Amino acid sequence: MSDYYSLLRVPRNAGQDEIKKAYRKVALEYHPDRNAGSSEAEERFKEVTEAYEVLRDPAKRARYDRYGKEGLRGSGGFGGGLDFSEALEVFMRDFGGFGGFEGLFGARRRGNRAIRGKSLRLRLPLTLQDVREGSSRKVRVSVLDACDACSGTGVKDGARPLTCPNCNGAGEERRVERSVFGQFVSVTPCRRCRGEGTIISENCGRCRGDGRVRAEREIRVDIPAGVSSENYITLRGEGNAGPRGGPRGDIVVLLDVKEDDRFVRRGNDLVVEVPLTFSQAALGCRLTVPTVDGSTWVDVPAGIQSGEVIRIEGEGLPELNGRGQGDLLVHFLVWVPTRLSAEQESLLRKLRRIEDAPPEKIEPGQRRGFWSRVKEALS
Repeated sequence: MSDYYSLLRVPRNAGQDEIKKAYRKVALEYHPDRNAGSSEAEERFKEVTEAYEVLRDPAKRARYDRYGKEGLRGSGGFGGGLDFSEALEVFMRDFGGFGGFEGLFGARRRGNRAIRGKSLRLRLPLTLQDVREGSSRKVRVSVLDACDACSGTGVKDGARPLTCPNCNGAGEERRVERSVFGQFVSVTPCRRCRGEGTIISENCGRCRGDGRVRAEREIRVDIPAGVSSENYITLRGEGNAGPRGGPRGDIVVLLDVKEDDRFVRRGNDLVVEVPLTFSQAALGCRLTVPTVDGSTWVDVPAGIQSGEVIRIEGEGLPELNGRGQGDLLVHFLVWVPTRLSAEQESLLRKLRRIEDAPPEKIEPGQRRGFWSRVKEALS
């Protein structure tokens, strides 16, 4: 198989939105409804969907970037690849029906197969400390589990499901229509058995034939360092059980990184504003500035101007793939007091008599805005 990034035709630093748009474009190109009967297109559709499922998940993407496809085996990845029905389910999950073929797509997806349970979404709040170090959380969720009274079949103990008389177990209904353009066949899930091919003669008393009951479960979410609010983590097979023995859906964990009043985040870099008194700016000093996990010292040079930025390397946030670390950008602002004591006013009046006059003209470089200074510090 080709490289996942090559399959989706995106660069290795592509963002989540870019990856999703690229997948939709390539998947439509190889979609089975546009390539009827083509085994090559079907295989390519599975490959690009597998690539999308890995690259849209920050944890799997980080492992893939570091170790390649081998790093995904045994860790919730796709060591054995996706089968065709799973690939179709992924496309339906994120993009819904496909043009005028939704009925056909639904029949192909469900057919005479067990119905997969719905995926769940939950939002997980994170701090910058979690982003800097990574973390592991245990979360309680309410899910639909297989009914233990009927083992998830929905059938009363001792009874057996019956073949659907409407579709004869096929799970689908076909209707032929004729027009001046020829004969058309539409395929839809059976209305009576909802595409399952069987009906229940006697329902289980506990789950009333659904095969599922509500339960509380505790799940573990491993959050890699370097994530942001645009990332999410998919826990495959941890969602709701499907009706009457169907496979489980997923749990999609939406990451919500809370803002920290001390910092402004710019990618992997953090910006902090530090006020200085006039004497500190003129004479220079040594100050402590906050970091995500504590504080650090910074030497302020004499004569520093208000708005200048000093970069402290490695005190920002890590990159998601673990290959770099952002910096802390300290933005200094000279603070002017609004009220003076008698002694302070006296000293400042003496200083005014002996201080140098300001330059007649401020050079363009000295009028740079804050973000221009940040950009300069980054470069």
